[in-house]
Amino acid sequence: PPVQAQPPSLATKAQPQSPVDPAGILQYGFPGPIADELRSLPLIGAYDRRTRNPAWVAEHITPHSLSLKGGDRRGSDFYEDTHIPSLFRARLADYFRSGYDRGHQVPAADAKWSQEAMDATFALTNMCPQVGEGFNRDYWAHFEEFCRSLTKKYPSVRIVTGPLYLPRKDPDGKYRVTYEVIGNPPNVAVPTHFYKVIYAEHGTGPNDKVALGAFVLPNARIPNSQPLTDFEVPLEAVERASGLEFASKLDPSRRRRLCQEVKCDVVVREFDNAQKALPKK
Repeated sequence: PPVQAQPPSLATKAQPQSPVDPAGILQYGFPGPIADELRSLPLIGAYDRRTRNPAWVAEHITPHSLSLKGGDRRGSDFYEDTHIPSLFRARLADYFRSGYDRGHQVPAADAKWSQEAMDATFALTNMCPQVGEGFNRDYWAHFEEFCRSLTKKYPSVRIVTGPLYLPRKDPDGKYRVTYEVIGNPPNVAVPTHFYKVIYAEHGTGPNDKVALGAFVLPNARIPNSQPLTDFEVPLEAVERASGLEFASKLDPSRRRRLCQEVKCDVVVREFDNAQKALPKK
């Protein structure tokens, strides 16, 4: 049979017989995409210049770190991250009267161990626009408290948090990704969903088990009565949607499923109702 022509290999692009030099464009600079590294006392992550949101932000909490009381939220202010080039930076004015909260990805309450650490969580590179009432100030906050409660069972807990922009099926049967953009000019994306990937470490040894939990929540009001397990997803689902890998170096023999080891639910403390129920003196 005749030999079929093979498509040109990328390895041949530098061959001297090529009449063109596509890589010559790099003399003017590498266009990107560039993920700016986020690194401060309480967190590490990567910033997405296109959406003006972080792509992922990781934190580490322990029973000891949560027991320290060196920071006070009242002493912290939101601020623009000057490590990001001005053209790609989210700004305080972008959130002004937007209808969305500046939603921490790494919670301030997880960095109470020093004022400097707590202040660092208020950088806009640690923020995404979040629905306030019913989500950021309610269900999402209860979810963050659930994460902290894991330190009662595990000596070390790592959490990666970030935004997602997921497709939705339209009436015509086609799937489209649609999200709002805020700011002036409008360039800060409003995520459709948020994810958390939780690594509850049984210990600090190289062979210790790690209980993994992956959750995807809509950026919308969620009733406090809704079970957290409704939002549990396979880790691969978050990876596919985000384009990120979270456990490529974690041996399958070390993996456990978090929601099989602990009860995955949010605890809603109705302080006002409890106060009303106290017996009158």
